[in-house]
Amino acid sequence: MEILLSLQPMDERIVIIGSNGQIGTELAIALRAKFGLQQVVTSDIREPQISDPAGPFEIVDVLDRKTLHQLFTKYHPTQVYLLAAMLSATGEKHPRQAWDLNINGLLNVLDLSLEYGVKKVFWPSSIAVFGPHSPKTDTPQYTVMDPNTVYGISKLAGERICEYYYHRYGLDVRSIRYPGVISWKTAPGGGTTDYAIHIFHEALKSNRYACFLASGTTLPMLYMDDAIRGTLALMDAPAEDLSIRSSYNLTGVSFTPAMLADEIRKHLPGFIITYEENDPRQAIADTWPNSIDDTEAQREWGWKPRFNLSEITTDMLTNLKEKTQI
Repeated sequence: MEILLSLQPMDERIVIIGSNGQIGTELAIALRAKFGLQQVVTSDIREPQISDPAGPFEIVDVLDRKTLHQLFTKYHPTQVYLLAAMLSATGEKHPRQAWDLNINGLLNVLDLSLEYGVKKVFWPSSIAVFGPHSPKTDTPQYTVMDPNTVYGISKLAGERICEYYYHRYGLDVRSIRYPGVISWKTAPGGGTTDYAIHIFHEALKSNRYACFLASGTTLPMLYMDDAIRGTLALMDAPAEDLSIRSSYNLTGVSFTPAMLADEIRKHLPGFIITYEENDPRQAIADTWPNSIDDTEAQREWGWKPRFNLSEITTDMLTNLKEKTQI
């Protein structure tokens, strides 16, 4: 079978599975800037909305072992980033499908990574692994974890699987527990924290927003630029410096919908926010942390966020105005 990547043995060959999503879209750009356009293969179950003819793309379903096997055979990756997942709110509507995608997709990739000698695998976890009995403030790396959504349960199970494959087989799997991730380039993908993206679009469109979370719901968030930078920093860290093989706590800034609305009003003085009642996403958010302790990531691989709430708001509004020509 023809190999599209013409590389020397020591060169990186990177495959991203689930590249059309919020994180995958921007991670692909960053990885291609770092390693080269042809060195990074993107893949998803459908063609990307944001086309990138400069780099190779494959249609792949992570649950289709035959197609997935063909992908590994064709490119022989040295690094794999598995981003295909069903998120929290969508997962509650389709729990069996969410479990299948989030767990069996992970197992497929881990097994093939062992078979093909992949050097490093990245798989994202989430703050959804915490639950109603986890400490709310400065949630530590090691604590009670009793998630009550299928998304959170699958992510917690995935963490244990990743750690098992590291200790049992020596597979270098690395992971981050992402908080809510905010970006302007792609549409949100069905998560509970997605209000923090919707709100900017609606503010520019109509100068008002009906929020599905209560005004005082505090959740940890991370700007996409920081999320990508943190991911690359973790993947670049020497293996011997990493003590955590489940998933690292990571955070940027915690805020409420009301706090975010106040920041938006500094740019759009007439902005109005209202709050809907009895949205099922509120019950999910109520079980999640208010803030995260990411001391281990800071100490072991130098993590430090750059964007605060004011900077996130300014950057989001500036870029969305340019994108939509508002």
